[in-house]
Amino acid sequence: MKTKNIFYSLTIAITFFVSSCVSDADLDQSDPNFETADKFWQDDTDALEGVNAVYGSLLTDGSYMRSTPLLLDLKGDGTKSNSPWGAMANIGRFNTSVSDASIYGWAFETFYQGVYRANQVLENVPGIDMEDDALKRRILGQAHFLRGLYFFHLVNLFKNVPIPLTSLEIYHEQKTQEEGWQQVKADLEAAAELLPESYYDFTGLDAGQVGRATKGAALAYLGKMYLFTGDFASAKSAFESVINSGNYDLVANYSDNFTLYNENNSESIFEVQFSREAGGVDLGWGGAPASGWGKTSARAITYGPPTFGFTDVQPTRILFDDFHKEATITGEVDPRLDATMFYNKPGGMMLYGVDFATHYGANPSYLNDLFVAKYQNSDGSRADEYDWRSGINERIMRYADVLLMYAECLNELGQTDAAYGYIQQVRDRVNLPDLAITKPGMSQQQMRDQIAHERFLEFPLEGHRFDDIRRWGWLQDPSKLEWLKSRDPEYGSYVPGREYFPIPQAEMDNNPLVTEQNPGY
Repeated sequence: MKTKNIFYSLTIAITFFVSSCVSDADLDQSDPNFETADKFWQDDTDALEGVNAVYGSLLTDGSYMRSTPLLLDLKGDGTKSNSPWGAMANIGRFNTSVSDASIYGWAFETFYQGVYRANQVLENVPGIDMEDDALKRRILGQAHFLRGLYFFHLVNLFKNVPIPLTSLEIYHEQKTQEEGWQQVKADLEAAAELLPESYYDFTGLDAGQVGRATKGAALAYLGKMYLFTGDFASAKSAFESVINSGNYDLVANYSDNFTLYNENNSESIFEVQFSREAGGVDLGWGGAPASGWGKTSARAITYGPPTFGFTDVQPTRILFDDFHKEATITGEVDPRLDATMFYNKPGGMMLYGVDFATHYGANPSYLNDLFVAKYQNSDGSRADEYDWRSGINERIMRYADVLLMYAECLNELGQTDAAYGYIQQVRDRVNLPDLAITKPGMSQQQMRDQIAHERFLEFPLEGHRFDDIRRWGWLQDPSKLEWLKSRDPEYGSYVPGREYFPIPQAEMDNNPLVTEQNPGY
């Protein structure tokens, strides 16, 4: 059971009443059953509950409960979907429909819900006469971080989007992607100034609450933003701050990053907190929060192997093959393979307490296929995922990512030799040979290709691969695009512009200040 983690209450509601044939004085009333926004922001507890609500937008269906991992994973060459649900299967086929906003539209809506809640905190908390001024700083820092994170996803997935900085206006104009990245930068810089390195070194209402955003999380995402926009020097500086803080280290066992055990570990810089023990048992599909909502994830059932889950997402054969390109020092297969996927492994492989070959022996198509192991409750403690309620935290920023992004910055800044050591830290965990010995003196381009390979095997099914492909410009490089097509036939349907999702039609219909649809739609 998880203890002392932060779980988020959704507490702010505004109710409007309209009736006829009554005086203005009669209309000026408050429902005693609901707390209005103008009366809510009174003290330290209100401020903390307000920022807790901002975290709440990470937990529902449009966000990390289900939709966001799908949007981040399915366009990569390491995943495929044979889902009977067209909105899901078409993500990886670059065939998302403007007329059907399922999944991507839910994410769009949920990210803006998080932005709206963050704006309420940033507007109201400064005016509260709080007993604990340090708590106020931490709350404002978390609001900036979370708004920056939601904007990061919006700008990264949808390109030219509104960037609302107030909750007081209904309509907000569409901004360029560059303007969007500038606001991500501003929020993350503010967060890095306000946030603590941990929640253990002080007293207060939030003391010891694991899972809240830290300075390290803000700096890591700031570095990622700089990397995505090609400012390698600034990215290098941000990543150096994370590395030099001494607060993070790789865990010895790679698979500890994707199970219920060893959550919020030394490698985790920021993770979304799920739990079967917190809240109710209802699923958080979205909309107005209800008291019965749980704090669980639907990733496990969505990605789960057949007869245990829906198998809407699967690893590709090319990912399986790439794990076999380089043996460990002792001549074994890269151990990240078994942490990533279930397959008919020679000598046997267990899933949900049964042997793979035995369980699927009567079905040759299953027996010879590949299924997702990451983020599955497959150790035998649960029979399957059909209750939709996984409690495994989603690790969305790992220290391994910082190390490899830092190595990439070094290479792009002409310090290719210095990149080896940071890559090797990640390789050492899985007992791979010393890259400086097996591939000494790589050119900058050779190191780029090597880093791409290292990232492909370190982060499959973690939402990084397609982000990398897009930011590296591979879709605009004819030779790279042909290479991707040879690895993943879904790239045969790629149309320029569809590296981004469309702006949901409802947003364009309802917001007169949003007039430009993304190219390709």
